Amino acid sequence: MSLLNRLWPQRQPDPAAPVCVDPPCFVIGDVHGCDTLLARLIDRAPQGADIICVGDYVDRGEHSAAVLHMLHARPDITCLMGNHEAMMLKFLDAPDGPARRWLRHGGLQTLASFGVSGGTETADPALAQRLSDDLRAAMGPALIDWIRQRPCKLLRGNVLITHAGADPALAPDAQDDKVLIWGHPDFAKRRRTDGLWVLHGHTIVNVPEARNGKIAIDTGAYATGRLTAAHLNSDGCTFVGVNHSDA
Repeated sequence: MSLLNRLWPQRQPDPAAPVCVDPPCFVIGDVHGCDTLLARLIDRAPQGADIICVGDYVDRGEHSAAVLHMLHARPDITCLMGNHEAMMLKFLDAPDGPARRWLRHGGLQTLASFGVSGGTETADPALAQRLSDDLRAAMGPALIDWIRQRPCKLLRGNVLITHAGADPALAPDAQDDKVLIWGHPDFAKRRRTDGLWVLHGHTIVNVPEARNGKIAIDTGAYATGRLTAAHLNSDGCTFVGVNHSDA
């Protein structure tokens, strides 16, 4: 049994608004280049459950390239867009402008994982363009196009699955993609009134939790060595986790 399962056994959402998802799904939190943890957590997915990832596959951890190649080769896994993928795409498209901030938020580790060297957090426009060109060549068009095509949300039963949360005042089909990727200032403050739960990553929590209409599963894999998933079905929500000490 993993440390996560010992710490957080069978924790359930608020009984007043139970999670109800059918068919079941297994939703994985922010991976951030932790390829070994991702592979082990995928192996823990219950048979018959759809596997979904909430984004942030790249940056900060050391093996972003391996994570992307692993997920790209698994069309049976649904992968959503995270803000770090969005930043990387902007760097590929226009590296000489504000997109250079990606280098300060884990982009250097992603470059290194693709064999692109010589980057600095303060790269000037010329160096940023070279890094972008080298990364584009290393990734190849198929992988880049796959990342561009990632959806920003998925609705399963009464659970809206996104990377960073949602505007609590708007229905799922009225959400702005930028909010789903980057978050909303009212998301943590206001509870939805439509019975919908929002499952998200993006914000690191010490333990995964399901309360007040929100299910948070980003346990900071790159920093803590713990990667978490939520198993959702008609009976509710339970958490499954792996960590480096289990290896």
